[in-house]
Amino acid sequence: MKKRIAILGSTGSIGTQSLEVIDQNPDKFEVEVITANNNVDLLIRQAKKYKPNVVVIANPEKYQYVSEALNDEPVKVFAGSDSLNQVVQMETVDLVLTAMVGYSGLIPTYHAVKAGKNIALANKETLVVAGEIITKLATEKKVDILPVDSEHSAIFQCLAGEFMNPLEKIILTCSGGPFRKKSRKELENVTVAGALNHPNWDMGAKITIDSATLMNKGFEVIEARWLFGLPPSKIDVIVHPQSIIHSIVQFEDGSMKAQMGLPDMKLPIQYALGFPYRIKNNFPRFDFLNYPALEFEPPNTKNFRNLALAYKALEQGGNMPCILNASNEVVVESFLNGEIGFLQMPEIIEKALGKVTFIQHPGLEDLIWTNNETRRITKLLTENKN
Repeated sequence: MKKRIAILGSTGSIGTQSLEVIDQNPDKFEVEVITANNNVDLLIRQAKKYKPNVVVIANPEKYQYVSEALNDEPVKVFAGSDSLNQVVQMETVDLVLTAMVGYSGLIPTYHAVKAGKNIALANKETLVVAGEIITKLATEKKVDILPVDSEHSAIFQCLAGEFMNPLEKIILTCSGGPFRKKSRKELENVTVAGALNHPNWDMGAKITIDSATLMNKGFEVIEARWLFGLPPSKIDVIVHPQSIIHSIVQFEDGSMKAQMGLPDMKLPIQYALGFPYRIKNNFPRFDFLNYPALEFEPPNTKNFRNLALAYKALEQGGNMPCILNASNEVVVESFLNGEIGFLQMPEIIEKALGKVTFIQHPGLEDLIWTNNETRRITKLLTENKN
């Protein structure tokens, strides 16, 4: 039987590439649900092509436009966040691919896990904000959380058949972004256009900025802690500019396993959708002769403070990672709007980490409050920077 997929965030970078994977495997996958926040025209085109059972436009103001455009199609159209939370629980959904950006992916993913749906997780913020809550619930509901991030997919693949063998550590690789060789003085003059020019990966604006500041890697450290049950001391980061080795595991005997390949998100997407089977494809193949040298270097946490801030938030625990994420979302938006500079982002985040009330054992409602309060405080801090 075909696996029926709900794609939360079908119009984004991961969502569109997921649909490409489904295109290449029509005998294995079927699109059951697609959702978007504001990109109505692409959502409509996708609905007409794939004819899913359900389409959700998260922004209620766009509902009439989408509904009228799909009036002659055999699809149901809903709007709003409550609809997102409901469609992931549908009996006709076999796998929920969460490709929404940022905090917005948390609550729908929570409801999907609560409904016993397996998750293909591309929304790392879900585990950054509420890792303990989500992983505990997944265990209770016997839900698989299959990582879609290339780094976590690499670790997951390296651990196949090794679950009885204790890890010494894992090593997450990092391209270093477009500014890894720049001095702090040069970073003062970074432009938005420059920050959006990632050397290896084609991603949406928010995650591309996170990659440039190394916050994305910090989030991946926190995500890895929950996916693989490891303390921060067993999660290392190393800069690997070519992005060929996607991540590494090291066992207690010193042996290491690495997952390698060209930087193409469709491969980890396909692995998550098809798990536990590998599916033949026509993706470009890696050739060692095209890469006679692979480089490695330590991350520069003095110039790129966000990685250090992420480790700090993880070690403190509680609602600190939620504060980190919420503050980051605000400052990234401010940077993209030209309101603050590149180096001001980590400065504001660090201040926010010290201003929001710390909660050692937050519940979901505590995290919702933390997210809202952090955004309020960070906006004030951002305004004071101008």
